[in-house]
Amino acid sequence: MLLKDIMENMDYEVIQGDINQEISILTYDSRENQVDSLFICIKGFTLDGHDKAQEAVKNGARAILVEREIPVSSDVTVIKVSNTRDGMAKASVNFYRHPSETLNVIGITGTNGKTSITHFLKAILDKANKKTGVIGTLGTLMNEEIIPTNNTTPEAIDLQRFLDDMKRTEHDYCLIEVSSHSLQLKRSAYTSFTTGIFTNLSPDHLELHKTMDDYFQAKAELFTMTHDFNIVNVDDFYGQKLVQLLNNPEVRTITYGIHEKADFYATDIDYSFEQTSFTVHTPNESARITIHLPGEIYVSNSLAAIAAAYCNGISIEAIQTGLDTVKHISGRLETVYKQGDFRVVVDFAHTEDALQKAITVLRPFVKGKLILVFGVYADMSENGRDKRYGMGRVAAEYADYSIVTLDNPKKHDIATIMKETTDALDRNKGNYIAIEDRAEAIQHAIESSNPEDCVLLAGKGHETTQVIGDQEIYFSEKEIVQEAMKNKIFK
Repeated sequence: MLLKDIMENMDYEVIQGDINQEISILTYDSRENQVDSLFICIKGFTLDGHDKAQEAVKNGARAILVEREIPVSSDVTVIKVSNTRDGMAKASVNFYRHPSETLNVIGITGTNGKTSITHFLKAILDKANKKTGVIGTLGTLMNEEIIPTNNTTPEAIDLQRFLDDMKRTEHDYCLIEVSSHSLQLKRSAYTSFTTGIFTNLSPDHLELHKTMDDYFQAKAELFTMTHDFNIVNVDDFYGQKLVQLLNNPEVRTITYGIHEKADFYATDIDYSFEQTSFTVHTPNESARITIHLPGEIYVSNSLAAIAAAYCNGISIEAIQTGLDTVKHISGRLETVYKQGDFRVVVDFAHTEDALQKAITVLRPFVKGKLILVFGVYADMSENGRDKRYGMGRVAAEYADYSIVTLDNPKKHDIATIMKETTDALDRNKGNYIAIEDRAEAIQHAIESSNPEDCVLLAGKGHETTQVIGDQEIYFSEKEIVQEAMKNKIFK
């Protein structure tokens, strides 16, 4: 594609070079050997692409998109824009010829629940014979194959490339977990969403957004990009706030909930650990639903999927049978070992709210002690300290015995992370022990357990690596549990 066509509908200044030249690929990684590429200089959390422009030129870049002038050879075209992240999003949409406009793209945002909603909704769409792709926390699912990705929502170039691949392979739908980072950092900008779903909001990612209001405003951005339906959880305070903000008469607002009046709601809920049954009420009909996950949170998440499917013309029969096929979701209240009344459960809960919900869901089904293994967010800012206090308080109040350990400490001060978390348990009179090594913490939890206990491993969920310092090491909680149980003898 000609560079000038890639820059269509953008405000830019040509610093040097020719925009009437062919560009074969877009890239933001200077290490990639990409001949005839447009290299886009984006500022990351630790690196600035402007400092890597020379490396990109050596690897084949013919043009550079910048926010500030940089020294490069005169045979390289340099184009300046006010914001390269915004420029990358718009250039990507242009380069891949607006792929989202020919797909039914459904975006899901909120602190918790995004992954389970995509699982529920894909299962429903499968039963309705709709070819569906997924982009989210567990990677990109396309043509029933998983492509690993680094972020919940990929960078704009990757996102638009995936959407283009789905368009070319005749997908009907794409379900995207839209993170607050992606909205704040323009990864999903200029994407056309037919439907937006809002789940809930609780403190998270405040190292980026600083305040809950900023966090909410970032999430709300998705609902300015939709053109058919906005589906909102009105059991959540911020969901109610969002409904009040939505005023586009061309986009219909649909609500769901359990406790508040809503367009889609559940009654007659019957809980067990293995499954939950309830009656869903839609604006036109009611039906009995069974999901194979415990707790109110999954009733709420399935209501979101039901509402999205129903609004998109999917029959209640496909909704019922689709939801019934979801037997588990990786790392979401997933039982990884069971023997009689004893079980070990893995969950991705890594916020105060999610941890409290996970424990309270499990509690009614535990005859003995509820033993919690958890690590806490490593950000060393005041927000990070608040998060450690919040999760420590939840552990003290809701678990019978806690093992404080590490999650992904990266390069942060491990001693401070552990102390701030244990201080919270002390202040709230929690029963706990601190073990830095997460594998040892899991082994201790199992060694300390009795036949009627439940061990909850919170924080990592589906993840199979742990980041300590500069090292990303293989770490499978499921394998650690299986090995520990080989030597376990219940008294």
